[in-house]
Amino acid sequence: MKADVTTLEAKKAGSVDLPDELFALEPRADLLHRMVNYQLAKRQAGTHKTKGRSEITGTTKKMYRQKGTGGARHGDKKVPQFRGGGKAFGPVVRSHAIDMPKKVRALALKHALSSKMKAEKLIVLEDAKSKDGKTAALRGALTKLGLTSALIIDGAEVDDKFAMASRNIPSVDVLPVQGINVYDILRRDTLVLTKAALEGLEARFK
Repeated sequence: MKADVTTLEAKKAGSVDLPDELFALEPRADLLHRMVNYQLAKRQAGTHKTKGRSEITGTTKKMYRQKGTGGARHGDKKVPQFRGGGKAFGPVVRSHAIDMPKKVRALALKHALSSKMKAEKLIVLEDAKSKDGKTAALRGALTKLGLTSALIIDGAEVDDKFAMASRNIPSVDVLPVQGINVYDILRRDTLVLTKAALEGLEARFK
């Protein structure tokens, strides 16, 4: 599968061959949905916590005698019925992460790449570099390319000036190829891959 290569100045720079095993699959919505849930669940902090009855500081003395008061029967004041008491079945510190086989995660990434290719929302860049690191200059270049919401994937290392210039542009993310993931691909309208990123992806799935 052929794809045109463009520069940041919106000029043609030849073409590249895209591997069918990465960019020619029929996207499966269920697989992408599972992967997004996996990523979002994994990054939840899970630090929510309330104190149970046994963790409340206070006396365990019985409030009053069992019978003869005309009121309900009670033990100590740390029970959930009273203000300041423990929480019944409250949240505890835990991990929200769910399991997903490594092969399924790799397949989901292939389907995410294929979904962008099928939707014609994939652009191949010659390189992602900035001469002066100026946001205004990069914003103008991205506007020429028609990019308002984009994920830009570079090689193993992102150009420092390019990363600095893109930092203040809303809805534009820049990642190295090893950081590419399904959630970030789907949350942006267009996927932009440099030639170095393509080489990294091919080496990863070879």
